[in-house]
Amino acid sequence: MTGASPARAAAVAAVAEVFREHGYAGASLALIGARTGLGKGSLYHLFPGGKAEMAQAVLDDVEAWFEASVFAPLRDTADPAAGLRTMMAETRTYFRSGNRMCLVGILALTAERDPFAGKIAGYFSAWRAALATALRGRDGSEAVEIVAEECVAAIQGALILSRALDEPDVFERVLSTWEQRLLARV
Repeated sequence: MTGASPARAAAVAAVAEVFREHGYAGASLALIGARTGLGKGSLYHLFPGGKAEMAQAVLDDVEAWFEASVFAPLRDTADPAAGLRTMMAETRTYFRSGNRMCLVGILALTAERDPFAGKIAGYFSAWRAALATALRGRDGSEAVEIVAEECVAAIQGALILSRALDEPDVFERVLSTWEQRLLARV
């Protein structure tokens, strides 16, 4: 989180994990306080807008990380294969090989998604667009848009399936399969 105080940045990281584990609705201030080590007063000092501001800060943090670590390497590299490899490696690391749920995906599926709908849509649209840009390196067809969409959907689906079955290998297999498919296109 650029520009954020160290205390706020640390709190955002802790709040993100509470949201991942308990969902937005289940993330009570008591749980957030216990994880961050901050009382309600300190939390409201860092996040005057309460839990909604916390969620917005978490989404901003996720967006910044993915922009720097996944989207920019896909869009900005002269070597699309390198960008694709970076995407897969960073995705694997971020989601801890299928052991960490996608916070943006979790928020997308909740009844509380509306205040964050723009951020949620922006995250998935940016990933799809950056991936399509990398794929377009040698393939100028519109088919790359569909391939990019299917890949992002497969990654997200693999996270859910891995968690549901408690089989992280599902995530690894899907990433490996898609990496091979994507690299064969560039």
